[in-house]
Amino acid sequence: MKRTLVPMLLAAVLTATVMSAQAKESPDPDAKKNEEAKSDEKGHFKPEATKTTGTVTVEGKRVEYDAICGTLVVHPKGWDDAAPAPDKEAKGGEEEDHGNPTAEASMFYAAYFKRGVEADKRPITFLFNGGPGSATVWLHMGAFGPRRVVTADDTHTPAAPYQVINNDYSLLDASDLVFIDAPATGFSRVAGKDKEKAFFGVDPDAHAFAEFVTAFLSKYGRWNSPKYIFGESYGTPRSAILVNLLENDYAVDINGVIMLSQILNFDLSVDGPESNPGVDNPYVVGLPTYAATAWYHHKLPGKAPADLKSLLAEVETFATGDYAHALGKGAELSDADRNAIAEKLHQYTGLPVSYILKADLRIDGGEFEKNLQDDTGTTTGRLDSRFSGPTLDPLSKESEYDPQSAAISSAYVSAFNEYVRKTLNYGKDKTYRPFYEVWRDWDLKHRQPGSYGGSDGVCNTMPDLAMAMKQNPGLKVLLTGGYYDLATPFYEGWYEMHHLQIPASLQKNIEYHYYESGHMVYAHQASLKAIHDDVAGFIGSTDNVK
Repeated sequence: MKRTLVPMLLAAVLTATVMSAQAKESPDPDAKKNEEAKSDEKGHFKPEATKTTGTVTVEGKRVEYDAICGTLVVHPKGWDDAAPAPDKEAKGGEEEDHGNPTAEASMFYAAYFKRGVEADKRPITFLFNGGPGSATVWLHMGAFGPRRVVTADDTHTPAAPYQVINNDYSLLDASDLVFIDAPATGFSRVAGKDKEKAFFGVDPDAHAFAEFVTAFLSKYGRWNSPKYIFGESYGTPRSAILVNLLENDYAVDINGVIMLSQILNFDLSVDGPESNPGVDNPYVVGLPTYAATAWYHHKLPGKAPADLKSLLAEVETFATGDYAHALGKGAELSDADRNAIAEKLHQYTGLPVSYILKADLRIDGGEFEKNLQDDTGTTTGRLDSRFSGPTLDPLSKESEYDPQSAAISSAYVSAFNEYVRKTLNYGKDKTYRPFYEVWRDWDLKHRQPGSYGGSDGVCNTMPDLAMAMKQNPGLKVLLTGGYYDLATPFYEGWYEMHHLQIPASLQKNIEYHYYESGHMVYAHQASLKAIHDDVAGFIGSTDNVK
């Protein structure tokens, strides 16, 4: 998979005692009538839904649930539900929009509701992956759905048949779950005039999710439930905008936001920072992950520390101290200091001193992935640097694919396609798109809170999260990440949270947890249990249920 975070993040995206999640078709008597009704007979889409029931055993506790797969129709900003419907009989065959946008999106969801619980006493969590352009198959089949696919821990998972088992760490013990596919991904679709402009962009995308969330709350009567947002990868900047939109444009307070593999300020990305000279922070926040990766692959010179966390604490101090100071001096850095910093970087990364000096002390993510194990013709993983794979071009400057993505994608996509059709009874004649190339039309401009126009610079949604936390001082945030994530290094998220424009008193509302895994933390079984317990604990402590 190519590196595309524009720089875009393609998010992905274990054997335990098995107790199968038993699911059977159970038609909802009201669903058929409601879902077959067209939102508008001249619209592009109509909502759909199918219902099944099942059970999952989470850490020894049995949970019975209803599962509903379906779509909701959402419209772009500026759409007026009281305006006349588009006239498809207009002259020339062009739709007459009567001032309304004609583009719309059909957004797919898979929702799981615990049976026998009152709605206002049961939290509900909206979950999505990122990309942008990624469906939410990864969180669904790897993290918190009732069933999960088994993949190899840090090597290529063998081809089918894949094993899909009861998820001992489904989040259904703590919250109802709604997995959402972004417009054009998964089973979601877009249509109408200027549909790309209407949905493919930082702000249009967040607006679509806000419309989806509020429509879902109305449809399923969940307005008085404790509410949570869970975003992974690009889903984290989306979450920052979404929580601010919900609070300020829709008057919907959220109990908590859960960030996995965070990047809010794209100026901090280790992917291609050389195109933004003078901004050296990406090299600083990426260094701890370089060190963790070199430690994992036994590439550190001399005797490596036995404890990863003590190594990382040492590297973080160096990164934000001597290293940041040296980079800040630029051309004024003396040769002696330059050589001393290069030697220290060699000790923490395993890369040759000569290479580090040639790189002017600045190694980006792709260069590190290509060169760490270059002596064996091996490329290091990006989403999860525990993974390795054969180098595609030995003469290339940087890595040209991600070994972790290549290692597990087939398992996730195959397992979900089987599960959604045979167990959830949805999508028999539909195509599921795990990825969609929205980045070709993606608008990176973002209108930050209080501004009057979109920024032409690199997207930064830190002000959105800060605004949401100030508008709702009770909002809690949980930041999670993996030490081996080279797509969104864990220290990058820590740095962002400690630079939010919020009062010092609100910093206590942010909780941090890190794991010995990568971007998709849940792809490592021990980390899956840990993140489940941390997220479930976070929800239990913030749901305001007496």
